[in-house]
Amino acid sequence: MLHQLAINSNTYHGFSLEDCVKGASEAGFTQIELAAVKDHTPHVLPEMSAKEIHDIKLLLEENNMVCVGVGAHSNVMKKEGIENLLRSVDLAVEFNCPYLITATGDAHNDTDVIEDENILMKNLQPILEKCEQHQKVLVLETHGNNFATGTSLKKLVQSLSNRVKINYDTANVMFYGNVFPYEDLEASIDAVEFIHLKDKLGANHEWNFPAIGEGHIDFTRVFTTLQKNDYKGPISVEIEFTPAGPSGLEEVNESVKKSYAYLSRIIG
Repeated sequence: MLHQLAINSNTYHGFSLEDCVKGASEAGFTQIELAAVKDHTPHVLPEMSAKEIHDIKLLLEENNMVCVGVGAHSNVMKKEGIENLLRSVDLAVEFNCPYLITATGDAHNDTDVIEDENILMKNLQPILEKCEQHQKVLVLETHGNNFATGTSLKKLVQSLSNRVKINYDTANVMFYGNVFPYEDLEASIDAVEFIHLKDKLGANHEWNFPAIGEGHIDFTRVFTTLQKNDYKGPISVEIEFTPAGPSGLEEVNESVKKSYAYLSRIIG
């Protein structure tokens, strides 16, 4: 499953995409999920010029890095969120990647309550239609107040279309859903097509996401579930540190190297 690994460029939040590509490539990664969140990690955005997009493609090519997904978190309960996600489908087309990733509410805290799922489903329809048109898959992340677990998201995606699946975040289900990613992953794996591989330290509600292998999550158990169910989608490594953030680029690069080395040992 080592060939399924990717780096989530949000790991390099606060640093440039060039920093990310070079650091991850040196660690051993050959695939990337491009973060496309305007006010958080804007490594790629729908409003970028043709030259900016071209330069990013060249950067990836020069470092033998292939894009597997665009992480375009948008609040689809708002008009601007729907519009942003529609434009982000075009980014997935530009980078020739199969997946577009989002949550259902705010990109970060996501504490709003979605009282009527019918509105959410209606809002997703034009996005799913555009995904169908361009042969892309929308993956909804286990994230926030409304769909914090794989089992809760499974009910939603199965009521929509085959163009929407789950992006299972192994640490978010702990942080937002207060469950470990074992039985929950097993129960929802048939609807999962994208993984955010993230570790967890501290209490479940504590923002502490270290290098893979340095937290509480039993990844051998996680990968046993993936292998048993013949999971073939991307496995995007994401490190979000603590609220204080990393001390600098060197710490991010070192954490990325540690993560790849650890994963090479347990699945290589």
